[in-house]
Amino acid sequence: MQRRRVLVVDDDDLTLDILRTILDLEEFDVVTARDGEEALGFLAADRFDIVVLDVMMPGLDGFAVCRRIKGDPQTADVPVILLTAKDRREDIEAGHEAGAEAYLTKPFSPLALIETLNRFGLGRKRS
Repeated sequence: MQRRRVLVVDDDDLTLDILRTILDLEEFDVVTARDGEEALGFLAADRFDIVVLDVMMPGLDGFAVCRRIKGDPQTADVPVILLTAKDRREDIEAGHEAGAEAYLTKPFSPLALIETLNRFGLGRKRS
């Protein structure tokens, strides 16, 4: 079985390590990017099943990256989960307006992330 591919975008090393550990356990092939430009480069060069994207990053913020992902016919169908400390209602609305399919706030529950992956049919196939 081919492993599902996830692009994780965050400028915080600890968050990247935590997400990699969780997603490795869920049998994803994890690629990490430290900013929006790097993420868009990976998306232009390769195919991913889902993107987990921080909002507050240097350069392009996650809202702008999400809009670019959704505006590109090559990546528009890739689900985007925004994972951010921005928890105000207007932030959540901005995330959905940018095209994100899900919005999770930090600190986050690993179980909530896994449940969100399952909503997209991307959870680990348990035997």
